[in-house]
Amino acid sequence: MRRILLSALKIVVSAALLYFSLRKVDLHDLASRIQLESLGWLALAIAITFLQIFLGVLRWREIGVECGAPLQTSQAMRFNVIGTFFNQTLPSSIGGDAVRLWLVARSGAGWRAATYSIFVDRAVGLIALAVLIAATLPWSYRLISDFHGWTALLLLDLAALGAGFGFLMIGVLPWPWLRQWWATHHIHACAVVANRVLFSRAHGLRVAVLSILIHVMAVVIGWCVVQSIAAPVTFGEIFQLLPPVMLITMMPISIAGWGVREATMGLAFGYAGLAANEGVNISLLFGAVSFVVGVFGGLVWILSPEKAAKGTEPIEAPVSQ
Repeated sequence: MRRILLSALKIVVSAALLYFSLRKVDLHDLASRIQLESLGWLALAIAITFLQIFLGVLRWREIGVECGAPLQTSQAMRFNVIGTFFNQTLPSSIGGDAVRLWLVARSGAGWRAATYSIFVDRAVGLIALAVLIAATLPWSYRLISDFHGWTALLLLDLAALGAGFGFLMIGVLPWPWLRQWWATHHIHACAVVANRVLFSRAHGLRVAVLSILIHVMAVVIGWCVVQSIAAPVTFGEIFQLLPPVMLITMMPISIAGWGVREATMGLAFGYAGLAANEGVNISLLFGAVSFVVGVFGGLVWILSPEKAAKGTEPIEAPVSQ
């Protein structure tokens, strides 16, 4: 019952935020701006999204090895693509992570290793996004002239950096109770793995570069969307405004980020002195690109051996280890 109520709440949040965001948008005008050449830019955005997913696969494999959940590249790519489908259908922007966890655990890695690999992968991605936002803050200060807007951006990034580096700090603190207390045992174990991945010669540089590239790819996707409707927005402006929006969209309070992304993008554009309706337009098309990729992920899921086995094999519940 609680799960149903949470799902219903997320549906309401998405619907309400979409309603308030779309009041600023002339959908007929947006549709009229999508010409034949626009389809080429949107197709490029879809192709870059698949490249972004592949970069995520390469990072996930590096992390999976340290977690005891090694994956083949083709297998990890299939799991990630399937995850994009469930990101669009489950009532959360991270619904695909739960499905990836289930797929990895069912592949023989075990529930603990699968959980650690997903959690650490998410944490590393959050840290990289916060670092990228921090690196652009000097330019954002010039772009966002509104004091309240820039202060909100600064506090948001400080919170993300604090959470990320606080998580890493848990892995190096010498306090025995962190390893023994049930509430911190697994968090500490994940933090140890994250430190081992980020600060090792074998994985550190590769994982860091891949993590930054994944977020840069999101900016490039946004730029392709901008070009598809000839929006009066520069690449630099998208580079500064989109990462904070993606950070907020990571919060699991809506369906696939719908509504939250549009409201935040419109607000960010307004603070930057740009047309808020253009921010919503770009966000809608950005979401549409993700939806198309998610549909492809759904086809992969339908044809996957895991889907076929789901109906014929018993599903084991996670076992505490």
